[in-house]
Amino acid sequence: PLANSDQLRVGDFVVAVGNPFGLGQTVTSGIVSALGRSGLKGLGFQNFIQTDASINPGNSGGALVDLSGGLVGINSAIFSPSGGNVGIGFAIPSSLARSVMDQLLSYGEVRRGNLGVQAQDLSPDLARALGLAQSRGAVVTQVLPGSAADKAGIEAGDVITKVASKNVRSAAELENIEGLLPLEQALPVELLRDGKPQRREVSLQASVTQRIDAESLDPRMAGATLAELPLNLRQRGVKGVQILEVQRDSRAAANGLQDGDLIVGVNRYEVSNLVQLQTLVERGKGRLLLTVYRGRRAYLVPMR
Repeated sequence: PLANSDQLRVGDFVVAVGNPFGLGQTVTSGIVSALGRSGLKGLGFQNFIQTDASINPGNSGGALVDLSGGLVGINSAIFSPSGGNVGIGFAIPSSLARSVMDQLLSYGEVRRGNLGVQAQDLSPDLARALGLAQSRGAVVTQVLPGSAADKAGIEAGDVITKVASKNVRSAAELENIEGLLPLEQALPVELLRDGKPQRREVSLQASVTQRIDAESLDPRMAGATLAELPLNLRQRGVKGVQILEVQRDSRAAANGLQDGDLIVGVNRYEVSNLVQLQTLVERGKGRLLLTVYRGRRAYLVPMR
């Protein structure tokens, strides 16, 4: 059964089930080492359960269950200089997986909302500087003009503590919460302004992602679908153009491009967005060497 990962606590015992190194139905045990882990290299929403249960290559997609057999997470990644288990593994919380599943069943896609703020963690030092007794929350550092937050009257310096009755303990947690809340519905946001609690109503807007067929830029990229990075990543300073999909047996696939690649350079010039990518491809006069990030590594991919 699908358990509620929101009820997990650090120190709870968990069991990881998977297929490490091709050894099927392998079971290992450990404890929850930390909750709400983020900041790992890579793209996307991050709110991982950290565990010391042995997780190795091949475990990804396997179950992380509690001692009652309830699914609390999906094994996803490890931190390891050597590539093997060192007691630091990460799992996607079941609450996040459930939200994604519900949206896929309802809409056929994940519709991510965006509050339109850039935020940082409320550290103890920052809390003291702001005259706050608590040190949990997300401090708004920038509000995008015309965004849902701007329309609701949220300002830079506000400390967001709750969104739709969900506690916000960090900037990463705020990002995960807003990305999975329903769109175009009035949702309560609780915040602190000058130490005083306030409440706002926001209606999250959809994150609109521009997509194009890469063949329109160059025939050698035929079969790849490109898109601008989501707003939440651009707000964090991530630059490049993401490859959403590469069709099998296409020219792009034959040249080595893969789903999820991030194009960050063309002919050794930096790429920040689709317009810049198109300009650099045209300037190349037939030469096309892409620099892409795949996972934690950068690759040079010549297009033929």
